Amino acid sequence: MTSKGPLRDPAHRVSPKARRLWLLQAAIGFVLFVGGSAVVAGWLGGSGWSWVPSWLAARSWLLPLVVGVVLTPFLAAEPFIRYAVHRWELSGDVVYARSGFLTREWVFVPVSRIQTVDKGQGWMERLLGLATLEIRTASHAGSSTIKGLDFEVAAGLAERLAHRAEELRDDAT
Repeated sequence: MTSKGPLRDPAHRVSPKARRLWLLQAAIGFVLFVGGSAVVAGWLGGSGWSWVPSWLAARSWLLPLVVGVVLTPFLAAEPFIRYAVHRWELSGDVVYARSGFLTREWVFVPVSRIQTVDKGQGWMERLLGLATLEIRTASHAGSSTIKGLDFEVAAGLAERLAHRAEELRDDAT
């Protein structure tokens, strides 16, 4: 099969609540990075080590400030860009998923190759009513993960995939 043009977008977006999940995760990362840089700045400022430049030791507060300024655009934009990019579709006998924030990944998983379908929830996902669907095949390269689905959508899709995979295996024997 050859392609006659660019790949079309999968039909379904992830849940709009996924933006809140990704914003919460980005905010936690932001606090950890800025807090960590504040600890390092306090350590450098009072160290008195000769290898630390005197301007940095005198202005060590600049380190967390610079880290915060550099990370703020990512904190603000990343959840919305991820939401625009992450999509999925069950089309005929293929699961088609697109994901990626900095690098894009398109994955086509033939339903006949599916070995297991798992849905999972981390504590933040559970808090927001979201789930992650993991579709596994014998080959790691053929497996897919769809993050940011509403729990009910993930449960329904997992059930449909499991039933359809079983039907296709029964047809092949």
